[in-house]
Amino acid sequence: MAEGDGKTVLVTGGSGYLGGWCVVELLRRGFRVRTTVRNPAREPEVRAAVGTQVDPHHNLSVHAADLISDEHWPQAIEGCDYVLHVASPLPESQPKDPDELIVPAREGTLRVLRAALDSGIQRLVLTSSVAAIRGGNEGLGRTLDEAVWTDLDAPGLTPYVQSKTIAERAAWDIAAERGMRERVAAVNPGVIIGPLLSDDRSTSLQTIERLLNGMPAMPRLGFSFVDTRDVVDLQIRAMTAEAAGGERFIAVTQFLWMAEVAGILRQRLGPAASKVPTRVAPDLLVRAMALFDGGIRSFRSSLGKRTDYDTAKARERLGWSPRPIEDTIAQAAESLVEHEVVDVPAPAGASS
Repeated sequence: MAEGDGKTVLVTGGSGYLGGWCVVELLRRGFRVRTTVRNPAREPEVRAAVGTQVDPHHNLSVHAADLISDEHWPQAIEGCDYVLHVASPLPESQPKDPDELIVPAREGTLRVLRAALDSGIQRLVLTSSVAAIRGGNEGLGRTLDEAVWTDLDAPGLTPYVQSKTIAERAAWDIAAERGMRERVAAVNPGVIIGPLLSDDRSTSLQTIERLLNGMPAMPRLGFSFVDTRDVVDLQIRAMTAEAAGGERFIAVTQFLWMAEVAGILRQRLGPAASKVPTRVAPDLLVRAMALFDGGIRSFRSSLGKRTDYDTAKARERLGWSPRPIEDTIAQAAESLVEHEVVDVPAPAGASS
């Protein structure tokens, strides 16, 4: 019997990067899948992206629903056994008004959660982030685990960090108020990277994209990376395992400085990585660049800070075992090249 035989899962945000991979893997494992999009005109696009990996056939249905509206959520969730709540804003740069991120993240999460609990689902897995753990705890020299929460009073928190923390806190509060904590689990990924399903790339791949496109020098920044397919695997484990109810699970593979990522790209991609920089920029220069580059401004407070996470809970309780991050970095880069997201030099001697 297939793992998902007879079970139906709603994946919110099926047109997104992680949401698309959730749909793919659930279908592979024999689940029936429903997914939501804000614009129903995107259904062909979703089916085409999923179809690059698995035949959706009649086991996938696409439903219109928007996180800022109560409409359609009860109908989308009715009859589902599980919900993977993936949809959430992830901007390329931080908005001036934090509420542009905080309000849809919090209200959208609560909207989906209430509808799911009302419908009697077995488990909702919330896709949170290590952003809900690290804020105010960066660079302290200690390894962070699921018991740690972002300090919302810490200075310099970006709207994204605030939004993920507030949304997850609100979800746990509602679940506790209803006496249904065991119906909820949270997965807290780091920076999610991996192959693309379509030309619609994720903001989380920006680090690799920028390195491949070339820059004069790299900022002294590091990130805790994880493969999107490994995040999906952990989400499904958290969805189905009895021991996961009421728990948070960190999903990261390894912390790497940008200079280390650059080294992996040069080693694994060869000539295609010829634009990848070799120099590290002084922090003062990066702070000056952040005045004009919103993408850099978001990480200004993290310059030179290393933050490590303990993933023993996911590995020991749920049997999670992520793949080597070097393979993921190479596959993500190759996929960006294949989809012509980055402009790599032509091989020597190639005709124009």
